[in-house]
Amino acid sequence: MHVPKDVLIIGGGIGGLSSAIALGQHGHRVTVIERDPEWSVYGVGITQQANVVRAVADLGIRDDYLAAGFGFDAVEIYAPNGTRVARVPSPRLAEGYPPNLGMGRPALHDLLARRTQAVGAEVRLGVTADRITDTGAAVDVDFSNGTSGTYDFVVGADGVYSQTRAAILPDSETPEFTGQGVWRYNFPRDPEVDCLRAFNGPTGIGLVPMNPDVMYMFVTTPEPGNPRYPHEELAAAMRAKLAGTAPYITSLAEQITDNDGVVYRPLEGMMVRGPWHKGRVVLLGDAVHATTPHLGQGGGMAIEDSIVLAEEVDAHADIEQAFAAYRQRRFDRCDYIVSTSLAICFGQIGRGPPVDMTKVTREMFEVTAQPI
Repeated sequence: MHVPKDVLIIGGGIGGLSSAIALGQHGHRVTVIERDPEWSVYGVGITQQANVVRAVADLGIRDDYLAAGFGFDAVEIYAPNGTRVARVPSPRLAEGYPPNLGMGRPALHDLLARRTQAVGAEVRLGVTADRITDTGAAVDVDFSNGTSGTYDFVVGADGVYSQTRAAILPDSETPEFTGQGVWRYNFPRDPEVDCLRAFNGPTGIGLVPMNPDVMYMFVTTPEPGNPRYPHEELAAAMRAKLAGTAPYITSLAEQITDNDGVVYRPLEGMMVRGPWHKGRVVLLGDAVHATTPHLGQGGGMAIEDSIVLAEEVDAHADIEQAFAAYRQRRFDRCDYIVSTSLAICFGQIGRGPPVDMTKVTREMFEVTAQPI
């Protein structure tokens, strides 16, 4: 029987909250710190594939999770001119549940936050870890609000720019700009958009239903020089990026008028190929395997990480053995997602050969259908 541990999780995003839930359900005493005092999440969507629908059952949220989103059972691939070239069925990995889900990020965040608190985790907002000292027997942490604490281990789930990673693995890989950016915007859902629609071309486009009333669009574009866009020009810039795309997409583009509704970010990728831990501090999610969104698996990989980490912590008396076993189970799967997503990205912007999206979508479903 495992001994309950005191755990600090740094970061209150998808990976951090999933870890809090998984570890809390295993009986551990969990504290989550999040630097954002508002705990805010931008209001566009996220795609959750069949493997994630399967995994969230372990977090005890699947029914609420499905009720908050839009289930679908395929991915449609379109040529740049708007011609549909394939409809790829998704494997159903959880009996009685849809294979895939589109949902709003705020809805997912709310579900995870409520479940985190339900399992007894403490959440502290507007707080960062100023100093992390691994004594060998425990981890002493000094916080930005002047308090301190001692923990059996620490989980760094603080994203692609992880300060925890920089502190414990200063020589590890760091995020690299890919040459591409992603734009997102919400629209009233077209009743005919009943699954993820992916449009190929130098400008990659996806449409995903989030609920019966709303769908979101994501657009990946070449961004040489990594430009910055003034907020007051975001809607016009996104519309301009969609000029010359499929007729259905250009008609939607006319509705992009709200600068506040446009979310843009440069795309960066990273895969930490060495250890994912040092001593009693371990990393997960984007802190060790930041992927571009081309396969819709970034959040899913973080959720799976969390479940595996909790399992391995309970399976090993020695915490570093648990961390090593967690990385061993996760590395190949996460590396596949990061490298394949990056290959799609480079193919779109001419840094590599074009990728056959129909083929790679089928392959991704086969890979992620395997047990975690």
